[in-house]
Amino acid sequence: MSLNKLLWGGLGWAMFGPIGGILGYAFASASQKKQMGGSTQYGQANQTRSGDFGASLLVLFASVMKADGKVLKSELDFVKKFFVQQMGTQQAQELMMLFKGILEQNYSLREVCVQVKQQMDHASRLELLHVLFGLSNADGHIDKQEINTIHTISGYLGISAKDFSSIRAMFVKNTTSSYKILEVDTNATDTEIKKAYRKMATKYHPDKVHHLGEDFQKFAEDKFKMVNNAYQKIKSERGFS
Repeated sequence: MSLNKLLWGGLGWAMFGPIGGILGYAFASASQKKQMGGSTQYGQANQTRSGDFGASLLVLFASVMKADGKVLKSELDFVKKFFVQQMGTQQAQELMMLFKGILEQNYSLREVCVQVKQQMDHASRLELLHVLFGLSNADGHIDKQEINTIHTISGYLGISAKDFSSIRAMFVKNTTSSYKILEVDTNATDTEIKKAYRKMATKYHPDKVHHLGEDFQKFAEDKFKMVNNAYQKIKSERGFS
């Protein structure tokens, strides 16, 4: 598949607004300009497509990677591996060329996130956050500046403080992580914990992001497993069934 088709053929709303501008500039900087023709064939998507999700990830990946002032090989490897798993080796190589162009740009993170918030449902935005933490943890260490950038992104995306803390606790472990994942206090009753687990299992169920396509289901499944593991850990510690 040509980069032209890969970049534009699967996108809906992401080809417009600031994201479209960033991608278009990166596409041009990769010296692979092609005539796109009229934009009416694409239209405005009513639902997030996998292409929209992937395009948003490219831009947000770059923001997180540049947060600490350096771009690590482990982070680039994470991005490449991510897209190889999702789209195959050839398309991943083409996307990495595009990604390098995005890394060289300066753009308004707020404007990008506003576009994402307007067009992407809540479950998909939570999935974005989960993958961004995965990127930050690529070298086995989550940098404080990267956490701050992800927190800023979270706020711009309209994600609540509890949801942010829940996903953060999946990667930044301490003695209360299991409780934070379930969004409950350590003094919550067993009944409250059971209720919280059911709520979080519903919120993070992979079916919530089925519209992103099978390629992105693994990450949703990983997040769902983390919720279940947190619940099982608390059950084991407290001894209830």
